[in-house]
Amino acid sequence: MIRFALGNLFSRPLRTVLSVLGLAVAISGMVGLFSIAGGIDKVVSNTFEQIPGLLVQQQGAPIPLFSTLPANWRTELEAIPGVGVVDPEVFCRVNQLDGKIIINPPRFAIGMDVNARLELKRSLYRENLVDGRFFLPADVETNHCLVSREISTSISKGVGDEIDVNGTHFEIVGIYETGSMMLDVNILMDISTCRRLGRIDINTVGCFYVETDDSVDSKTLQKSIEDHFRGRDLQSWQPRPQFSGTGNAIANFARRLDKTIKAPSINSQPGGNQADEGRSDEVSSTVSAQSDRSPIEVRSADDWGKRIAEFSQDLNIFLTLMTAIGVSIATLSIVNTMLMSVTERTTEFGILRANGWSQSEIIRLMTLESSLIGLSGGLIGVSVGWFATVLINWVWPGRLQLHAGFTLLLFSLVFSIALGLVGGLYPAWRASRLSPMESIRRG
Repeated sequence: MIRFALGNLFSRPLRTVLSVLGLAVAISGMVGLFSIAGGIDKVVSNTFEQIPGLLVQQQGAPIPLFSTLPANWRTELEAIPGVGVVDPEVFCRVNQLDGKIIINPPRFAIGMDVNARLELKRSLYRENLVDGRFFLPADVETNHCLVSREISTSISKGVGDEIDVNGTHFEIVGIYETGSMMLDVNILMDISTCRRLGRIDINTVGCFYVETDDSVDSKTLQKSIEDHFRGRDLQSWQPRPQFSGTGNAIANFARRLDKTIKAPSINSQPGGNQADEGRSDEVSSTVSAQSDRSPIEVRSADDWGKRIAEFSQDLNIFLTLMTAIGVSIATLSIVNTMLMSVTERTTEFGILRANGWSQSEIIRLMTLESSLIGLSGGLIGVSVGWFATVLINWVWPGRLQLHAGFTLLLFSLVFSIALGLVGGLYPAWRASRLSPMESIRRG
């Protein structure tokens, strides 16, 4: 029956090829789209497998770049049982690199406490150094930096060369490569140097990287840190301006205006004391809620992975909707091809029925033909989709990271065969309903 089905498909080559190509385009598009989510998952897992410590940042900040914490909280963190090393970090966006405006891929300057970083048992960037050296105590307060191999290649500079970062000259003392697109976009430097570069207040940090002393597990330490700072109010804490000028005057005015607007006004509502009592109850409940909340959140590698996984789930829904459009068109193409085949082969089906073929055998023949279309389209689509992801990763290694794993490729192939099978069911059922004599008369 397989030989018979292949002969029928080859007897109408143009129609068969168009159906196969239509399905191949849909399947290759599905592989390409879902490889985006696969790439994100791979980058995240590759990134956080290399970060065993805890990250302490401001509550609600999506990433440390948007977090601000008091620098003097470091002392309190170091006193918590189970804490080994506390490394304060600050971040700023690199807008210019060697005189060129940087938009995509983004670059970030990360300032770290060099002495604290050297005390870490596991240091991500030190372990992934590929050229030059890591920071030494002598690099404190200097314009020495480490860059990733990707950045080094993009600007054609290496160890010992000078680069211009946001108008400030730095000397490259080391080159690292983590293999993660999330980490290889950073330029590392001493924390005080980064503060000057980004005009960051000396009393603030973006986050604290905490390494345990192995006396407690990470989950226990995570809860201890959050409980220690529970009830603190970051809104009432304002960093001391490091740079004076019009910008700070405007910022201070905006803060005062914001406080004035949010402050409860006395006797501002009809009802006098009753309104005040209601507002007092509301303020009391708000204060009580704030006292039960920690102004920080402590994230481990697992926490980051879960957050990215939630994002990937939403992304998968969008990708599914986009893929459904192409798949629907491909399915309709198969149905159309098989219906036209039924119409043209009416006499053939009548002869087969007259020679003893049953309705189930006619259905098997038609579904076999449509499944062969699905198999051919799936093989071509999977191959093209996989090759496209490899090509894109090779052409833009620092901008895109796609991953079409074996599971995705196998699912796409099986899905394509299933589409071919489903697309041939109705035409097969219609062909089986024709009686032998009626089919011969129609022919």
